[in-house]
Amino acid sequence: MGYNIMSATCPSRIVLRRIGARWTVFIINALEHEPMRFTALADRIQGITPKVLAETLRSLEHDGLVSRTVYDENPPRVEYALTDLGRSLLVPLRAVRRWAEEHVPDVLTARAASTGETQ
Repeated sequence: MGYNIMSATCPSRIVLRRIGARWTVFIINALEHEPMRFTALADRIQGITPKVLAETLRSLEHDGLVSRTVYDENPPRVEYALTDLGRSLLVPLRAVRRWAEEHVPDVLTARAASTGETQ
């Protein structure tokens, strides 16, 4: 069966919604090189609240993009890592990130022009 993102009932919209969620991009990028603990992720991703981080990690785990490993230690240690599926998302996200970083001046210029502001 083929999927068509333009169809209102296509399940691919669920996937696109997950990828397009505000904090997904940041979490996937933060986990690119190594597993991380919750507090390390919160420190790395400036501006995310603990509540939103926990909710987003749960959603990413539910969707198979992130794994959660609990170590039998005292106190318990929990690490989050990209799954193979999550790692496969790095390629398109790198392209989007590169585009965003390269075109900041263009977008800022366009915004300023549309509001009549000068830079």
